[in-house]
Amino acid sequence: MIRPVLTEIGIFLIPFAVYAMFLIATRSGVFDQSSWPLPLVAKLVLGSLLLVIISFLFLAEFSGAPPESTYEPAHMEGGKLVPGVERPGAAK
Repeated sequence: MIRPVLTEIGIFLIPFAVYAMFLIATRSGVFDQSSWPLPLVAKLVLGSLLLVIISFLFLAEFSGAPPESTYEPAHMEGGKLVPGVERPGAAK
């Protein structure tokens, strides 16, 4: 559960990191308050939220098991551990 949360936090921070790299490249003060005006920070937050929403939509649409598949959990078979697998569903 912690990995998806950290991933989304990382995605949220991408615009801020890109802007900080821009400030470093232009030799502006990264920690200077005048380099981070409130309207710009608001735009960065909106861009970050947009990226997070897009990542949630991408995750919901393109991740997970295929439709009508069955998950067979890991189990012991003949004294050996068999990993879990996705079994395709029956064709209609």
